Amino acid sequence: MSKAEDRIEAIDTDDPRGHKAIVERESVRILRRRGDLIIAETSHGFVCANAGVDLSNIEAGYAALLPVDSDRSARRIRDAIRHRLGVEVAVIVSDTFGRPWRRGLTDVAIGCAGIRPIADLRGSTDSLGRELQVTEVCIVDELAGAADLVCGKASGVPVALCRGIDPAWLGDGSVADLVRHPSEDLFR
Repeated sequence: MSKAEDRIEAIDTDDPRGHKAIVERESVRILRRRGDLIIAETSHGFVCANAGVDLSNIEAGYAALLPVDSDRSARRIRDAIRHRLGVEVAVIVSDTFGRPWRRGLTDVAIGCAGIRPIADLRGSTDSLGRELQVTEVCIVDELAGAADLVCGKASGVPVALCRGIDPAWLGDGSVADLVRHPSEDLFR
């Protein structure tokens, strides 16, 4: 999305920390620093490495920034597909994120359209008949992670099609629904 929406900025290739000024500008709050790594909160409410400013899969001398409004980006793609092909689809815009307390990266949703981000299973029962108290499944993150297994990190495949998803997941929603409110966040 960054390239399609011209969210690319030139950086000084002679300065190994040249992109850090962009990271600072894209951050609403810096949570931690360790060496060259900055964990920051973005204007979207995402807490991520370097405020989502990315130097991978982009020409040297440039940094890719997160879209300004990834939900709007997803809606534009969904609406273009509807207009051109006459079909209804849900669209998830994703990016690579690390996870606290776990090694490795995965893709997570940073924007969505036509799909509810969370399947709230609270009040339903588990396989043994016990009532689920806290289970809210982040459908869009799970689909983003699965799609990334198909697309790959460096293959140049920009899109994956997921078929057979539960029709109950379709509807309106926003990735803002995924951001935990600070009053519920035990770690910030």
